[in-house]
Amino acid sequence: MIKKLDELINLAKERGKKTLSVAVAQDKEVLTAVIEAVKLGIVDAIFIGDEEKINKIVKEDKLNIDNIKIVDEKDILKAAAKAVEFVSKGEAHFIMKGMLGTADLLRAVLNKEAGLRGKGLLSHVMVYDVPAYHKLIFLTDGGMVPYPTVEDKVGIINNAIKVAHKIGIEVPKVAPICAVEVVNPSMQATVDAAVLSQMNKRGQIKGCIIDGPLALDNAISKLAAEHKGIVSDVAGDADVLLVPNIESGNFLGKSMTYFANAESAGVIMGAKCPVVLVSRADSSKSKLYSIALGSVIS
Repeated sequence: MIKKLDELINLAKERGKKTLSVAVAQDKEVLTAVIEAVKLGIVDAIFIGDEEKINKIVKEDKLNIDNIKIVDEKDILKAAAKAVEFVSKGEAHFIMKGMLGTADLLRAVLNKEAGLRGKGLLSHVMVYDVPAYHKLIFLTDGGMVPYPTVEDKVGIINNAIKVAHKIGIEVPKVAPICAVEVVNPSMQATVDAAVLSQMNKRGQIKGCIIDGPLALDNAISKLAAEHKGIVSDVAGDADVLLVPNIESGNFLGKSMTYFANAESAGVIMGAKCPVVLVSRADSSKSKLYSIALGSVIS
């Protein structure tokens, strides 16, 4: 089990080099991150996009794209479809978003003819390396499902579990995060948390331990849990924070980045391959870590 995102680079190397298909690759920051991943031996890459614009960025920033295949396609939607096609044909293992909207890329991924549509729900899984926490911590879903139902939350948990298992966490501890740590019928998130915990105990959600509702403080702090008299296998030692809605996930994730100086890696799960998403505001390390995470999962 790895405890720092730095270790993800070596894990990706140990698992073997994968091929990454980059959709609409004419983005300076994406090109820089992918080229660094190629240099480190994590991936081989295929750039699909406007070749003229890609070469302009490469020349201006003195980037080395030797041995990287470029497929010239100026139309954004067609470039996304071609990026997906490389995975469908087995010529690439996973996909990364370049200079296009997330919805446009996912539309290509979910196209029935592409063959990448999975059986489950698409959800976003972030992995944070927070200096003040004793291990990596997962956050889901702050990027895809706005207001998940209990059924959606089962899918979100299952996607996060898959990522955790891939990086060596055999039995991840899942904390459904709420404003309070007791069930309150007027607060739906607490009711959902109790249902999910019971489903886990009855074997309906496997491969993890779920206990909730838990407030954020007692999910990540044993001292806070002890003060409130909470006896739990998850409290103070959570691996996965399941948030009740997209706003809380967005706020919490950005708080970890900007207040706690966390590095991160993120992927969309639920399709037949991971989809790597990076924000322009992400650090260069976080972009590299996201590529490494996608490689390990795929």
